[in-house]
Amino acid sequence: MRYLFIVQGEGRGHMTQAISMRNILTSQGHEVVEILVGKSQLREIPKFFYDKIQVPVHTYESPNFQVSQNNKGIQLYRSILFSISHTRTYLRSIDLIRQHIRDAKPDVVVNFYEMLGGITWLLHRPKVRYVCVGHQFLLLHPEFVFPKGHRSQIRMLNFLTRLTGTGAEKFLALSFVPMPDLPKKKIFVVPPLLRREVLDLTPGNGDYILGYMLNAGYGEEITRWHKTHPEIKAHFFWDKKDAPEDMEVQPNLFFHRISDVKFLEYMKDCMGYASTSGFESICEAMYLRKPVLMVPTAGHIEQRCNSVDAVRAGAGITFDNFDMDKLVEFIPSYQKDDIMFVQWVKQAEQKFLELLTK
Repeated sequence: MRYLFIVQGEGRGHMTQAISMRNILTSQGHEVVEILVGKSQLREIPKFFYDKIQVPVHTYESPNFQVSQNNKGIQLYRSILFSISHTRTYLRSIDLIRQHIRDAKPDVVVNFYEMLGGITWLLHRPKVRYVCVGHQFLLLHPEFVFPKGHRSQIRMLNFLTRLTGTGAEKFLALSFVPMPDLPKKKIFVVPPLLRREVLDLTPGNGDYILGYMLNAGYGEEITRWHKTHPEIKAHFFWDKKDAPEDMEVQPNLFFHRISDVKFLEYMKDCMGYASTSGFESICEAMYLRKPVLMVPTAGHIEQRCNSVDAVRAGAGITFDNFDMDKLVEFIPSYQKDDIMFVQWVKQAEQKFLELLTK
């Protein structure tokens, strides 16, 4: 069968999921003919994605979150207004998506939570099978436990998720733990899509902390903390476009531009991981049995939902800022012996092939 992927370019998680999916499908003789990636001026598509996906990639302008002035949090309603003001740009992107689908003639289009994919189906209804993949679709499951409060933001997130899934025949809801499928609601609960490079790693016991921050403004917060703990080694990754590949901020504190190989090497041997609550990297840390501190990006309700869900699954702890003391204190009490998550992840290939190729 022939597949075309539509991928959200925000963060790294959706892109690494697409790489994993491509490898699963091609290993069984299927073909991924093209990748369409939504991007914005705020972020750069990482080089590792082009290197690993091994399929022609085309980009287009897509809605993205507008960050706060301190470059830490996001501003939801400002993001909505910005998107409305760029309607013409996004309509051209939708036309591009429709044209590529028509020219590539795939049997199935797989959307990794790119909103313009759903709007393409809303406006034009391409006559091709359409499947959506993402942890966000788990939030439509009646058994999902939301963080307390934030009702208006949760309603908005679920509205955007339903919009992204317009016209889809299946929602493949990535989950930290198994949950019942709901075929009548088109929800099928599936394991995380971890890359082969992660599955092949053997975790070690290093003497440093690893971190990933979605927005560069958290760099100042981490630097201030480290000045009070200069003896602790820490490596943090970010996707700041104008930053050097590797930067020693001060002795024992390093910032790195995002790189899949380097990131996984540091993940393999770290003693703990701190993250702005992106689903994918939390899963990588859980698979390698690394304790996690989750710091949801301010205003990012999806990440707050991720952190609550991950705590319930045993990943670690959550806090509102990068107070690394919390992680250092938690590391000795982390339980590394639970292999249920590893067993769940290993079911991914079989489940995705069943749901996407039949």
